[in-house]
Amino acid sequence: MANTVQARKRVRQATERRQRNVAQRSLVRTHIKKVQKAIAANDLNGAQEAFKVAVPVIDRMAGKGQIHRNKAARHKSRMNAQIKHMAEAS
Repeated sequence: MANTVQARKRVRQATERRQRNVAQRSLVRTHIKKVQKAIAANDLNGAQEAFKVAVPVIDRMAGKGQIHRNKAARHKSRMNAQIKHMAEAS
């Protein structure tokens, strides 16, 4: 247990930041899963709409350092390629 005032404050700060980080990571994962679910269901319009909503969220989290910028680029690239492939197949 933290004994000093500054150590107690650091514990509070770490707890708040951890909760915020968990929520933001969960938001990114949720948006990615929505796109993947639409792709799996062969719903082209749904996938495109979900992708349009997911891209700014992914970029925002990459900008804040929640996820690595290369990971963000990889997710966007793969989802976009799958959506393009669905559009070509239609």
